Amino acid sequence: MSRKASDSVEYTLRSLSNLMGEKRRRQADGSAGSGAAAGERSLVTAESCSSLNSAVSGGDLERAARRQFQQDETPGFVYVVSVFSALGGFLFGYDTGVVSGALLLLKRELNLDSLWQELLVSSTVGAAALSALAGGVLNGLCGRRPCILLASCLFTAGAALLAAAPDKETLLGGRVVVGLGVGIASMTVPVYIAEVAPPHLRGRLVTINNLFITGGQFSASVIDGAFSYLAKDGWRYMLGLSAVPAVIQFFGFLFLPESPRWLIQKGQTQRARRILSQMRGNQAIDEEYDSIKNSIEEEEKEVGAAGPVICRMLTYPPTRRALIVGCGLQMFQQLSGINTVMYYSATILQMSGVEDDKLAIWLAALTAFINFIFTLVGVWLVERMGRRKLTLGSLTGTTIALLILASGFLLSAQVSPRITLYPSDPSQQNSTCTKFSYCNGCILDPNCGFCYKMNKSSVVESSCVPVDKDSTTKAAWGRCSNETAFKKEGLFWAYNFCPTPYSWTTLLGLVLYLVFFAPGMGPMPWTLNSEIFPLWARSTGNACSSGVNWVFNVLVSLTFLHIAEYLTYYGAFFLYAGLAALGLVFIYGCLPETKGKKLEEIESLFENRLCRCGMLDSDEGRYIEYIRVKGSNYHLSDNDASDVE
Repeated sequence: MSRKASDSVEYTLRSLSNLMGEKRRRQADGSAGSGAAAGERSLVTAESCSSLNSAVSGGDLERAARRQFQQDETPGFVYVVSVFSALGGFLFGYDTGVVSGALLLLKRELNLDSLWQELLVSSTVGAAALSALAGGVLNGLCGRRPCILLASCLFTAGAALLAAAPDKETLLGGRVVVGLGVGIASMTVPVYIAEVAPPHLRGRLVTINNLFITGGQFSASVIDGAFSYLAKDGWRYMLGLSAVPAVIQFFGFLFLPESPRWLIQKGQTQRARRILSQMRGNQAIDEEYDSIKNSIEEEEKEVGAAGPVICRMLTYPPTRRALIVGCGLQMFQQLSGINTVMYYSATILQMSGVEDDKLAIWLAALTAFINFIFTLVGVWLVERMGRRKLTLGSLTGTTIALLILASGFLLSAQVSPRITLYPSDPSQQNSTCTKFSYCNGCILDPNCGFCYKMNKSSVVESSCVPVDKDSTTKAAWGRCSNETAFKKEGLFWAYNFCPTPYSWTTLLGLVLYLVFFAPGMGPMPWTLNSEIFPLWARSTGNACSSGVNWVFNVLVSLTFLHIAEYLTYYGAFFLYAGLAALGLVFIYGCLPETKGKKLEEIESLFENRLCRCGMLDSDEGRYIEYIRVKGSNYHLSDNDASDVE
C-alpha cells in the first residue's frame, strides 16, 4: 500500500477494477463526475488479479484486505529495540525472583527472623512502588530512553552493593537500590515497546517484556540452585550476577532511539519521522505520523486548561475509567498471590514438607521454568484470543489452582502428626511450645520446631521444643539440639514444616497456578496499561498503575508469613482465592477488548459507563483499516463487502 502526495487531486490505484468489479467502478466514476466531493471512496490495492478475485465475495474481502495491508515486512530493528528494552523486564524478574532461594541461605548465615526475611523481600518492591510513581514524571520530562538508562545504572549499583554486603543492614540498602531500578523499568519498558511497535505486533512485543520477566525469574532459580552447593557466601553470587544484563542493556541503549510518539509530543518532528521510518521499514508512515500528530494536537486543545495531568485524568471520564481499569488489573494481579508464589516458592515447598533446602530450591526452579514456558504460550495467544478473553480465562484457572493449593495444605493439616513427648525445659522457663498437641500448631509458632523419629512411614517419639536463637537448624535444648548427634541417632528436626505424605499436592497446586496465571494475568495488566491511555496521559497513567502494582506487591509480600502464621497456610491461600474471584468479576464487567486497535483509537472504548466497558464486544474480531487518500478516508466496512459482485 502506498500514498503519493501531489498538488493534483487525482489519484491512481492500478487494480481498482480487479477488486471492485466493473459495476462498482462505474458507480464510483459516476458519483465522481456528478459531484467532486462525493465523500469517502472505496480504494484497495490488489496484489494480483488471481490473489484477490477469489476473495471478492462477502466477508472474504475484509480478510483479504487485512492480509494485503499487513504484507509489508516488519524490520528486524523493531525486534532488536524490543529485546534490549525487555532486558529491563529480565532484571525485574531476576532481582525479585532470586530472593526465593537466597532467603534459605541468608536466614541461616545471617540468622534472619521472619520480620527480616519479609523486609528483604518487601524493601525491593516498596522502593519499586515509589520509583514507579516518580518514573511517570521522569518519562514525561526526559523521555523513555533516559529512564531505561537510569534503571540500568541502578540495577548495576544495587547488584554491586548486594554482592559485597557485610551485614543484613547493607543487604537491605542494596535491595532498596535494586528496587528503585525495578520500579522505573516496570513502568517505562512496556510504554516504550508499545510506542515503537506496529499496531498488529504491539500486543505480542509488549508481552515479550513479560516473557523476559519470567525468564529472569527462571534464570534466578537456576543460579540459586547452582550456588546453593557452596558452603558459604553462595547468596553473594546469586544477588550480584544481575549486574551482567544491566551493563549489557546500558551499553545497548546508548545506540537505540527515543520513542517517536514522545518526540512528536515535544515538537521534534523530523527526528520522530526518521525513527518511525526505521521502525516501519518499507511501510508508509504518513498516515501513522499524521494520526499521532493530530491526536496530540487534539489532546493539547482539550487539556489546555492547565492543571496537573493526574487531575485532568480524573476529571475527563474516558481517562478516569481507563485509570480505574488499569489500576484494578494491577491490583488484582498482586492480590491473586503471584509474588507470594514467586518470592516464597522455596519456602512454600518447605512448608509443605520438603525437608532439604537444595531440593526445595530446585523445585522452585521447576515452577519458575513452568512460569516461563507458559508465558511463551501467552505471547502466542495474545493476538489470537484477544486481551479480554485471555485475561478472563487466565484468572478463572488461577482461582481454581489457588483452591487446589489451599486444599493441599488443608489435607496435610488434617493428617498432621500427633505430639507424643513433652520434655521439661532445663532452664525451668515456661515455653509456649509445650501447649501444642499436633505438629501443625507447633510449626506455625516461629519460636518452635518439631523433633521426631521415623518408623518406616510413621512419625514416632515426636516433641515440640523451642528453636535455637542462633540457628533454626536445631533445637535450643534436648534431643535435637546437637545437629551432628541427632542425625546419627536417626532423629529429624522440622522447622516451618511438618512431615507429610501430601507434599506433592502443594507442588501440583503451584504448577497449575503458574500454568493458568503465566499466559494471561502475568503479562496482560502490563500490556493493557501500555495501550489504554491517550498519549498525554500515558506516562502518568502507567506510573499510577505501576505504583498500585508495587504497593499491593509490598502488602502481599510483607504480610504473607504473618498471614500464614495467624490464618494457617491453607487459610492464606483460601484468602488469595477469594480475592482472585473478586478480580474475575471486576474484569468481566470493566475490561474492553483492545486487540487490533491503534493506540489513538482505544480512548473511545472508555466513553461508556465503567460497568459497561467490558460488555460492549459487538465489534470483537473485526479489523477496521483507514487509508488516507488526498485528504479522504477509506473505511472498509461490511456494507462495502456486500456491494461487491
